[in-house]
Amino acid sequence: MRLFDTARQAVVPFEPGPEVLMYTCGITPYDATHLGHASTFIAYDVLQRRLIDRGHTVKCVRNVTDVDDPLFAKARQLGVHYLDLAAGEEARFERDMEALNALPVHSTPRASSAIPDIRGFIGMVLERGFAYEAGGSVYFDVTKFPSFGSVSNYTEAQMLEFARERGGHVDDPNKRHPLDFVLWHPSLPDEPSWDTKWGPGRPGWHIECSALALRELGTTIDLHGGGSDLIFPHHECERAQSEAATGEPFVRHWMHVAMVYKDGHKMSKSLGNLVFVDALRAEWDPRAIRLAIIEHHYRTEWEWDDELMPRNAARLEAWLANSHVESGVVDDVRAALDDDLNTPAALSLIDHAAAAGLGVHEAVQLLGVHV
Repeated sequence: MRLFDTARQAVVPFEPGPEVLMYTCGITPYDATHLGHASTFIAYDVLQRRLIDRGHTVKCVRNVTDVDDPLFAKARQLGVHYLDLAAGEEARFERDMEALNALPVHSTPRASSAIPDIRGFIGMVLERGFAYEAGGSVYFDVTKFPSFGSVSNYTEAQMLEFARERGGHVDDPNKRHPLDFVLWHPSLPDEPSWDTKWGPGRPGWHIECSALALRELGTTIDLHGGGSDLIFPHHECERAQSEAATGEPFVRHWMHVAMVYKDGHKMSKSLGNLVFVDALRAEWDPRAIRLAIIEHHYRTEWEWDDELMPRNAARLEAWLANSHVESGVVDDVRAALDDDLNTPAALSLIDHAAAAGLGVHEAVQLLGVHV
């Protein structure tokens, strides 16, 4: 199997041991699952299925970010407790994933469950000289970590631009360097707060995933993933603080899924240009929704259009009509998936086999579509 590695900027062999340790950044549960979320998690689901098909066991952890600014803001807007909002939206997300036939993951730990782990983790980073206290907060010092930037391969100017766009608070006067990032900071009056020797407050966003990954999977992970918008700052910062804390490599392979667009812009809650999975499920067979997602290569940005669902509903119908006698196309599909998870090629192979009246059951199952 060969997969594109973000840090190495190349398609390289992915050769884990018998057990694959995988961490995928999950949802911040303050709204419904949209097609962009589903695209990300279905890509990793197809990968898991092929790894299992190859004989591996997969230990996949997908966190729930239930301590984060957007969740608090939405709870504040609705006048509800943030954990009540998170629980409801997490349950809705799980129903969507189940409907799309995503495999159960090993664990779905919440950030709120990891406060003791986070406190210990920050202590390790401070003790090793990679962080400092200022203004009631604890910051990671990027100048002490010379390889900062090697996950994203961005220039400092690019990192500053993305940090400014994505909540990096580059103008925080307590920082020694604008790219330094917060590990712990004071809470607002209506936000949760925990006591520490650095003062009361709550964790920064990036530290949550590092602490959960270390707790759930150990020091080094085979594959870490998420949407491409997480490359910087989230995954860049995760790597830096994790390796600063443990002194060991954090991730062997970085895999990121491209964004989904609608009306010419990336699907985002701020723009409101969203296609929700639960709304699609009310109208279409969930299997067709899954096919509409994996019709696109995981590294290629794509645009929602109104032909997507009718086209894949028709594809599903054609496949269902030819699911009886096996044609051997499954081995070609395996080869396509081993070639940087080439799901468009896999779908094309099954389309041709089905059009020829050949059985496609085993190949379709490998893609996570029940027939």
